Amino acid sequence: MQWVRDYLPQPQTARFYRTALIITVCGNILLAASKAIVAYLSGSVALFADAANSISDVVYSLFMVLGLWMAQRPPDDSHPQGHGRFEPLVGLVVTASMTFAGYEAARASIERFINGGIAIEPGLPLLVLIFSAVVKTGMYFSIIKIARKVNSPTLRTTARDNLSDVLTSSAALIGAVGSTFIHPLTDPIAGILVSAWIFRNAFIAGRENLGFLTGAGASDELRQQIVDCAKSVTGVHDVHFASVEYVGPKLVADLHINLAGELTLDQAHEISDKVIAAVEALPDVDRAYIHLEPVGWK
Repeated sequence: MQWVRDYLPQPQTARFYRTALIITVCGNILLAASKAIVAYLSGSVALFADAANSISDVVYSLFMVLGLWMAQRPPDDSHPQGHGRFEPLVGLVVTASMTFAGYEAARASIERFINGGIAIEPGLPLLVLIFSAVVKTGMYFSIIKIARKVNSPTLRTTARDNLSDVLTSSAALIGAVGSTFIHPLTDPIAGILVSAWIFRNAFIAGRENLGFLTGAGASDELRQQIVDCAKSVTGVHDVHFASVEYVGPKLVADLHINLAGELTLDQAHEISDKVIAAVEALPDVDRAYIHLEPVGWK
């Protein structure tokens, strides 16, 4: 009796994940430390807001290490279908971290705005924010390349977060420079805009990961791709029922297919196995369940 699903180790995928994690953790720690130090020395709340965002990035990257390690563990008696749901679960922890960073950034910026703001010397803040934008741009291209290779929604989200960080650093840069050359309130206003961007990203990440955990449905395009894939198998006359939902970061497809009624059990089973193999070969699908029915049955 087999109690857990078949599992094929993927050492190359594991290496890709390790590379992405090293880039993410080291890059975020470097940026968080440099921004925090310069924000303290310069007094810029826009830079403080950006530093809070980077600190939240450090927290989520550490949780991401744990989550992806758990998600890649092979199936066992405690989790016979695998540990994939740990990935979006950690994603919710990341969302909480981002939300707290947004709160801290908004609180400091509003307090500075009420007090009238101060002019920020553009030296160190300017340099650290340009450095941050360059580093985050490099991290975005590195992570999105790996995410596409391993088809990881967590790494795709991380890449998008890196890209949004380029924008938040740019806003903080404008605020720091504007406080000297435009008006002291430019700095806290930029900080408020940065915090709003953090809240936006937290909302998007939370909604996505909740969908992965609560069985959200696939897009129309993905559903149709799965149905077309099943129909392409020789012997399949039609697919008259398809339920496709997320169970963790990947999809489970429940399909009812129509076969010729005169087929033997062995022949029908062979076609069913071919459909399962074809559907599970799609990068977004984790597993497929096939129900066989004769032609004309609805």
